[in-house]
Amino acid sequence: MSHFIPRALTTEINKRKDKFPILAVTGPRQSGKTTLLKSLFPDYTYITLENADNRSFATDDPNGFLKQYPKQVIFDEVQRVPTLFSYLQTAVDESGEMGQYILSGSQNFHLMKNITQSLAGRVALFRLLPFDNDELAKSDLLSATYAEQCIRGFYPAIYHRNIEPTDFYANYVQTYIQKDVTELINIHNAQNFRTFLGLCAARAGQMLNLNAIANDCNISQPTAKAWLSILESSYLVFLLYPYHENFNKRLVKTPKLYFYDTGLLSYLLEIRQPADLMLNRLKGNIFENLVIANFQKMNEHHYQHRHYYFWQDHNGLEVDLFLKTAKTFEVYEIKATQTLSSELFKGLQHFATLAQPAVVMSHLVYGGEQQLVRSNTQVLGWKDAI
Repeated sequence: MSHFIPRALTTEINKRKDKFPILAVTGPRQSGKTTLLKSLFPDYTYITLENADNRSFATDDPNGFLKQYPKQVIFDEVQRVPTLFSYLQTAVDESGEMGQYILSGSQNFHLMKNITQSLAGRVALFRLLPFDNDELAKSDLLSATYAEQCIRGFYPAIYHRNIEPTDFYANYVQTYIQKDVTELINIHNAQNFRTFLGLCAARAGQMLNLNAIANDCNISQPTAKAWLSILESSYLVFLLYPYHENFNKRLVKTPKLYFYDTGLLSYLLEIRQPADLMLNRLKGNIFENLVIANFQKMNEHHYQHRHYYFWQDHNGLEVDLFLKTAKTFEVYEIKATQTLSSELFKGLQHFATLAQPAVVMSHLVYGGEQQLVRSNTQVLGWKDAI
């Protein structure tokens, strides 16, 4: 059975479509960009630059190409023709028309480079990631337990076409490596990169140690760094950086590694059943990844422009997620347990003491479903951490 699941980003794009000459939507492959843009702009002509004929026309004769498509066009995978961007700049500067072109692409590295160079100030840029909890909940598709949801993941095709997660992710990894990665960097051994991806998965929710990953994968540290940047620019992983304000303690400076999608993460870790996840030694990391990725997705889908961090001192005292607002610190402790105990609140209480006289709003996100206030802390179930 096919489901149409409304996307939160629709509201944000509609608010800005009459204020910028160009709108650009980026995000990972299969996150629903084309579906969203075709539904939002039904009167626009849709042109994909994955198509070899379109691509050679746009590359060889950009002026002729844009004369054929002067306005109200969606150019998909536009990063495939980098020379087109400066011609788009001229076209929109001459016309002064808002919403003249819609650009879409799944390779953020090339797309952003070209936008920055040619289209700065002319583009409203959006990121469409796989579904967030709220989008699934509103369509009554959020799983009953976090373990089920972690494994099922959040990619639209799994819901629209009722695909088994294992089938979807097996094909996703294969096509992603064959298509995107080999285009971006010269990988002689695809299996080596697949190993690298698995090693990253085994370290999700942990401090990034690129040297260790490089050694385990038998590649150089610069190669590991280059490969990681490919995973970041393709929206497979993101880094959460430590907050550096010094509450009289020496703080860690290393970022933590997370995946945008726990379905892909679980697949890479060869976790196929909810019962297997509950017994896995990485359960806490996967749950933390689920919650933090959801905050990142909500941030993009609601155009919030928030900067999230974590905080940890050299004694290992830690706050999993940290948001500084004008007046307060919003801090989140994330625990996979479904049982509340006083031990869970100690880190938050310690941080609140350290941060005085600042106002600290403490939250505990756990694997259960109750919402309550305890020890000056808002307790949230995993479904409500939005």
